[in-house]
Amino acid sequence: RFGVEIQYLNSAKEIQIKMAQGAKPGEGGQLPGHKVNETIAKVRNSTPGVGLISPPPHHDIYSIEDLAQLIFDLKNANPNARISVKLVSKAGVGVIAAGVTKGFADHILISGSDGGTGASPLSSIRHAGLPWELGLAESHQTLVKNGLRDRVVLQADGQIRTGRDLAIATMLGAEEWGIATAALVVEGCILMRKCHLNTCPVGIATQDADLRKKFNGKVEHLVNYFHFLAQHLREIMSSLGIRTVNELVGRTEFLETRNLEDHYKTKQLLLEKLFFKQKNKHANTMYQSKSQEHKLDGQLDHKLIKKAKNSIELKRSYSTIAKVKNTDRSIGTLFSGYLTSHNVFDEKDEMEYNFSFHGSAGQSFGAFAAKRVGLHLFGDTNDYCGKGLSGATLSIRPPRNCNVDAHENLIIGNTALYGATDGYAFINGQAGDRFCVRNSGASAVVEGVGDNGCEYMTGGVVINLGGFGRNFAAGMSGGIAYLFEINQDQMINKESIELEKCNAQDFISIKRLIQMHVNFTGSKLGLKILLNWDNLKQKFTKIMPIEYKQALKRQMKEFHEISKAV
Repeated sequence: RFGVEIQYLNSAKEIQIKMAQGAKPGEGGQLPGHKVNETIAKVRNSTPGVGLISPPPHHDIYSIEDLAQLIFDLKNANPNARISVKLVSKAGVGVIAAGVTKGFADHILISGSDGGTGASPLSSIRHAGLPWELGLAESHQTLVKNGLRDRVVLQADGQIRTGRDLAIATMLGAEEWGIATAALVVEGCILMRKCHLNTCPVGIATQDADLRKKFNGKVEHLVNYFHFLAQHLREIMSSLGIRTVNELVGRTEFLETRNLEDHYKTKQLLLEKLFFKQKNKHANTMYQSKSQEHKLDGQLDHKLIKKAKNSIELKRSYSTIAKVKNTDRSIGTLFSGYLTSHNVFDEKDEMEYNFSFHGSAGQSFGAFAAKRVGLHLFGDTNDYCGKGLSGATLSIRPPRNCNVDAHENLIIGNTALYGATDGYAFINGQAGDRFCVRNSGASAVVEGVGDNGCEYMTGGVVINLGGFGRNFAAGMSGGIAYLFEINQDQMINKESIELEKCNAQDFISIKRLIQMHVNFTGSKLGLKILLNWDNLKQKFTKIMPIEYKQALKRQMKEFHEISKAV
């Protein structure tokens, strides 16, 4: 979820939501700061030299409904992309796969424990996860039993290396296969398991320029390997009298167990349930044969595109007003995807598309919204507002006839601006939990947040004019947050940040953003602070990530050294 923005999504043929990793289920990843070079930092919207923490969960997914919403968001961002969900082989994964299919995923990957890179901890590789055979068989049988198998493509991975592996996976229910470790070996990997140390001796898993020169892999080697795999699978299918892969899916009658009584580890194994052939009561195919109904036809954005189409073609600005209701989800996402796919934006262009909405908007208002798009809501909105914001300007304020004190009331839901990369958000009221988690470039002004605000943030600016909940700034490694009138600094997680006094440059930035906040939302609290600026500006406290501060110092030192040399 680092650096994911609308252009990135719109250029994809497949977008995969990785719920876990087969080699280390339940654990996140971490890219050490010494491996985050200029290129990686640019791609992931972070700072060179600052480590990147990937916690195990996606913080906008705590249920199948949440996952379904993200699938819907991504489908709006790119209607032509296949949306995939990666699951891990585990007891009960079949029920999860059924839920994911009902959440309208196009593709499900069941990942086994035996794959993974050398960066996975040995304790995880040896003791966590299960073989792909177990999870794949359970998922396929559960999907068949519930009449869902024909709606989704099923894939397996985890040390699949031969045509025999492909055949077994297909008989257990997969129609696609993932091959990674074997492909790396073909390219020259010698399995040193030093991927995390930046010292790969064959130049594959390293950013070291000298080591990368040692890479001698050729694309022809990979092509040959896949040809051999395909030929091996053809031979096995031919021996069974099978013409197509689809005919082989779920055909467990072709499998039998070897004598397992010779070894103490295997003599107690009962594999019959793996070979169980679920009766297909629904008379559906045993493989994906029909497309999911993503229900994009009713999207409000289609009306917005239709209204603005002439202006888009003539490269002129456009603005309009529309009513919304809480079933209008992902407003602005399909429109932003349309603009991006039609290459509307040019650096010289100055046109803007502004939409004013009245009512209660649904989930993901402004998700992945693009540059030069303005979405201004008079009302309130649900969870995931501004998810993956990609340059747009969002403003949310109470209706004009509302007499409540905005800063004392919730106006947007949880997990707002999650993974935002660029743009502005002005919230005239309070936000729920997990505000600006993983923000890597957006600037936001809000009047109060719940628990876990600015968690894992890597860039951007957040100004909070109200209260805040527990665990603020946990894992924050970049960007800056400014808090007004801190009364409970024990609610701040100080493990990775420092509290500082604001300097003159900070005051300029804070004042400019609050002025924009007042202009867009008419915030009474923001106006009160501006009218008494000289007295109140000292009440702001700066939240500064320690690693980020050190990285900025290094950059400044390098800049001065280059300047002297010039």
